[in-house]
Amino acid sequence: MVPQTEREEGNNCILVAGEFGEVYKGRLKLPGKREIYVAIKTLKAGYSEKQRRDFLSEASIMGQFDHPNIIRLEGVVTKSRPVMIITEFMENGALDSFLRRPSSGPWHLVFYLTTEAHLDLDALCVLPQQNDGQFTVIQLVGMLRGIAAGMKYLAEMNYVHRDLAARNILVNSNLVCKVSDFGLSRYLQDDTSDPTYTSSL
Repeated sequence: MVPQTEREEGNNCILVAGEFGEVYKGRLKLPGKREIYVAIKTLKAGYSEKQRRDFLSEASIMGQFDHPNIIRLEGVVTKSRPVMIITEFMENGALDSFLRRPSSGPWHLVFYLTTEAHLDLDALCVLPQQNDGQFTVIQLVGMLRGIAAGMKYLAEMNYVHRDLAARNILVNSNLVCKVSDFGLSRYLQDDTSDPTYTSSL
């Protein structure tokens, strides 16, 4: 079934807006009527076939990972416009903005998404988690350890991220940091001779 989508326009309804797409906050209805918050990443209209392949390639990469410090893929919707990648929702957003966030923030739009891929606009809006920018040493060390653990896991999976930055680290309500944005990630073959990934002494 092709999902029906209704969307209220406005920049204040978007969590993140990029050159090729946008990210919205949503709710995923699971079996048993349980709901969880999710992030819905969309590909802007007018995309090329290569952009679509690259977009879905990121989802394919994420689907291989299972680690508490790697963003979790919840699903992919391809039989719709826009194409969507659904991941777990990280309440505090990107690390770079979280560390300098003021005591208030913009309102965010909420979508409602069921397992049958039926997407409707919900009138509900929520405020982002507030943060005064103050952290204990233990909290900061825990966040850094989480990032390191996620990157170590990627190395064990023979993947190189190639775009590690604070903007690509997401933070949840418990201050757990998770690596995200695998659009530039590459799998390393054991016999690779690519000088980008090898060095000599």
